[in-house]
Amino acid sequence: MLSSTRVGAALAVALVFGMLGCSVTKPGTPLTRTGDEIVVAGQLFHTGTPVVLWMDPGGYDAYRVEDRFEPRGQHDWDAIKDETDSPNRYGLRGERTMSDEDFERLRGGGWTLEELQDTVDLFVIHYDVCGHSAFCFDVLHDHRCLSVHFMLDIDGTIYQTLDLKERAWHASQANDRSIGIEIANMGAYPPGDDVTLARWYQPDDTGRVRITLPAARGDGRVRTPGFVGYPLRPEPVLGAIHGRQLRQYDLTPEQYDALIKLTATLAEVFPNIPLTYPADGLGRPRYDVLTDEEYANYQGLIGHYHLTTGKIDPGPAFQWEYVTEEARRLLGRRRVETRLGDAPADGTATGG
Repeated sequence: MLSSTRVGAALAVALVFGMLGCSVTKPGTPLTRTGDEIVVAGQLFHTGTPVVLWMDPGGYDAYRVEDRFEPRGQHDWDAIKDETDSPNRYGLRGERTMSDEDFERLRGGGWTLEELQDTVDLFVIHYDVCGHSAFCFDVLHDHRCLSVHFMLDIDGTIYQTLDLKERAWHASQANDRSIGIEIANMGAYPPGDDVTLARWYQPDDTGRVRITLPAARGDGRVRTPGFVGYPLRPEPVLGAIHGRQLRQYDLTPEQYDALIKLTATLAEVFPNIPLTYPADGLGRPRYDVLTDEEYANYQGLIGHYHLTTGKIDPGPAFQWEYVTEEARRLLGRRRVETRLGDAPADGTATGG
């Protein structure tokens, strides 16, 4: 039988919890996610759009060293020639320049959110030239031994493959300070080189151009059953990158909707990622490589082609202003005009 002292203490604790509006949760009670969260330094943040994590059924886990799509035991480990000769496809941000003390602390998973927020200031946009996210992970993880934090499928599903604390291998010199996303899109090609575009983009019964996965891909493991994807703009977009004329079909509306919400989330979580893109003196998107000085001083969204002349993604069809303006609208932020080298172009006041 409980003593009056212990009963009184128990009642006091219950009263305090009640006054604070707290409820006592039974040990072993499962917590459920809503299905729109991303993971940043072990913390969950809502995005407002479907997200499949690497730990979810049907997710893509870049922490695992075995191939995702190859039969077990068939990977040729001797083919891996990265800087660590490790089967891992990711690393520790800034490990080459940090002190031994920080290295020992952080390599065990000790990143705080604040440390990560101080480190990350770029959101690198890629297209995958794979057409759908399952094949992207197959190529990137299984065959190229690389990684990226997010993949965006044609139906707008976002797959997160690593905690954002990790240094994914997707953009060479930008890996230490960036978050990367591979968008399912077949890419851009010179005018007249229509073989790939004609195979992947075909008219439906109404004449409207839709994404057509080759028969060998089946349903592409696209998460939305029976999904039919249409580019946001029905005709291929013609534009120049690095002075080369290229044609590309736009992303799907579902992809833009998800990307805008993810972009807004990242801008909210990471104060050093303003909602900007490399622009010329008139505020128009740039389609060339940043100089070393420009790159060192830049923060915000950036394309792979801004980092090297060897890349042209996310291509001429990608709508930089649409993504950033809609992300600002979601966050209630006004636009502030700046140029490369200026202060971050991201006002926090509402309206405007």
